[in-house]
Amino acid sequence: MNTKSIIIGVGLVLIVTAVIFGAGAAESQTDPGLLTLDRIIDSEEFDSKSYGPIRWLEDGSGYTTLEDSQSAEEDEDSEDDTPKDIVRYDPGSGEREILVSSELLKPSADANALKIDDYSWSQDGKKLLIFTNAKRVWRRNTRGDYWVLDLATSSLQKLGGDAEPSTLMFAKFSPDGTRVAYVREKNLYMQNLRNLRITQLTDDGAENLINGTSDWVYEEEFALRDGFRWSPNGRSLAYWQFNTEGVRDFHLINYTDELYPKITSFEYPKVGQMNSACRVGVISSRGGKTRWFEPSDDLRNHYIPRMDWAENSKQIVFQHLNRLQNTNEITLGNVRNGAMRKIMTERDDAWLDVRDDLNLLWLDGGKQFTWLSERDGWRHLYLVSRSGKKMRLLTPGEFDVISMVSVDAERGWAYYIASPDNPTQRYLYRSPLDGSGKVERVTPAAMAGSHSYQMSKDSKWAIHTYSSANKPPMIDLVRLPEHKTVRMLEDNSQLFEKVASLKRLPTEFFRIDIGDGVLLDGYRLKPPDFDPKKQYPLFFYVYGEPAGQTAVDKWGGQKYLWHLMLAQQGYLVVNVDNRGTPAPRGREWRKCIYRQIGILASADQAAATRAIIEKWPYVDPERVGIWGWSGGGSMSLNAIFR
Repeated sequence: MNTKSIIIGVGLVLIVTAVIFGAGAAESQTDPGLLTLDRIIDSEEFDSKSYGPIRWLEDGSGYTTLEDSQSAEEDEDSEDDTPKDIVRYDPGSGEREILVSSELLKPSADANALKIDDYSWSQDGKKLLIFTNAKRVWRRNTRGDYWVLDLATSSLQKLGGDAEPSTLMFAKFSPDGTRVAYVREKNLYMQNLRNLRITQLTDDGAENLINGTSDWVYEEEFALRDGFRWSPNGRSLAYWQFNTEGVRDFHLINYTDELYPKITSFEYPKVGQMNSACRVGVISSRGGKTRWFEPSDDLRNHYIPRMDWAENSKQIVFQHLNRLQNTNEITLGNVRNGAMRKIMTERDDAWLDVRDDLNLLWLDGGKQFTWLSERDGWRHLYLVSRSGKKMRLLTPGEFDVISMVSVDAERGWAYYIASPDNPTQRYLYRSPLDGSGKVERVTPAAMAGSHSYQMSKDSKWAIHTYSSANKPPMIDLVRLPEHKTVRMLEDNSQLFEKVASLKRLPTEFFRIDIGDGVLLDGYRLKPPDFDPKKQYPLFFYVYGEPAGQTAVDKWGGQKYLWHLMLAQQGYLVVNVDNRGTPAPRGREWRKCIYRQIGILASADQAAATRAIIEKWPYVDPERVGIWGWSGGGSMSLNAIFR
């Protein structure tokens, strides 16, 4: 085993060396059918075109998107700097209307138009909130400047008063569109749009006390950064507060940003060490004292990963997760007195995932809500009564609901992504809300691969993206539920032609038996001149952790092209998803690695390698390499040293 591990480790070095300096490099420079790193990384030759970003209007009558301004100068430095218009499209007729010209986004006559990093509409559609000058905090660009455009008067106003540039976070319109709340330097503020008067709602924000946004752990582990919510009546705001005092710092040395290295520190609780204390309170939009909800016994050893108003302005719904993350209590909190009432509990012997994709959506005026659960061994959609006493299964069967897409309450359907027959693919399905148990595929059967949908509020339309491992993305507007293409939005025809001109064989998907009834999904890229009578070096790409599935039948972009370049150089490139990856193969598949992170997964990869060498005679067992990014880097080290 040690000998084989050494071969794996050395194989990676030899492969990289051969690709960069090998004899085939010179030929790659002149043959348009062969790839080079320069063509893949440093040029735009194989860039995939996207569409959007889009925002569906609340009434489903159309969507808005950003397009290059018709008045833009032709010599702009880059496409990112080109002024943008906000354009509305009617999905049925295709009629185009410029709602907001870039000329309206100039703070003064001689100024450049604001660069739109993000935008949102007031509920009545009469005002536009623009996020610009965005700066990165930890992983994401969450700090910046906010401006409000009044469409009726064409007036453009910057929010924040005397705030320093790029210091506002998560600005949101009040439900009536007359005010905007935001976070500034760890405190909550509210600004009246009629007179621009600013009210500071909290004043205790400090280095170790955070209001209205989250600490590092909640962003990294729960994807929570935006930490406050307007009440439906606009009179109150509910917000998270984090006390990070006592959480120890983790120090990183940054060698890349400047000539000399510098220390970057952030609060990082390791296993068994002190967490931030987290609680939720409600404050009037006029200011005053915060009314805190009854805390758990230990604020530092539980999490509140999700919180929102419970379809009214009297109650808040919470998810309370213990530190082991294997018990999630769903509770309703009374805004008036802070009392908490538990309505249901999720438990798992391993861990529970916290989700966002319409996981808790109120229906029937707040009488019931949607909920995803793995309680029967598969991730299914349920309808739960407000009391928690009734729970109705909507998606029966031995398959996983991968994610929720939309709920059409008027017509009684829930739309979701699933793939009961092939865990490497993704399709749109729907089931009725009446609990009759019907599971209906919406994506046409002829379109094998992976599909994603951005659906309108009324679930009648969707921006649909389709690709496969061998086909770049195509984006069209479809009418649902018949899935009829209304118009093509981006066909990536130039990319199709470029890819078709390359020397390549199609990516092949396979299943490999590693014993004990375990079958692993994978794919392979063979050299274009593949000869089954020859032997080829085997190069593994691996991730293998709970955060990502890699054996997926979708366009891989630069990563695919990099692997294709290796195949053109004579390598057999293989990827296998071990147990523990988030494939739609049931709870046991995903969670059998509990307390075995890096152990069972690397054993699966090793078993797959042995099975492939035994099954495929064209593999050279003396030349095996492996690479991976992030968790794949850890997996590569496990493959070498275990």
